[in-house]
Amino acid sequence: MKTSEVAQPRREVWRELILQQGKSGLTVQAFCQKHGVSWHSFYQRRKRLAEDQPVRFALVQTQPQNVQRGTGVELWLSGGDHLHIAPGVDAATLRTVLSVLREPR
Repeated sequence: MKTSEVAQPRREVWRELILQQGKSGLTVQAFCQKHGVSWHSFYQRRKRLAEDQPVRFALVQTQPQNVQRGTGVELWLSGGDHLHIAPGVDAATLRTVLSVLREPR
């Protein structure tokens, strides 16, 4: 059996555990204790799986009364990263940034 064939099921097991923890309402420590896994491993796997995920964008709706002219745009990425795009940024720079964000890590 190839290493990639072994790694894939393990990755899916961790992905499922991470999803279950998020839905459980338990702290990571309590969830890990209940399921017999190390919280240190849980955090490592969660970080590793997040790094493997492509950047996802969400539809953003603004309230016209809250928008100030010249403030730019703020993007909150699924991994928790925050990106501020200043007004007047040139299109080439923005395209470069977006292409880097789309690259798998």
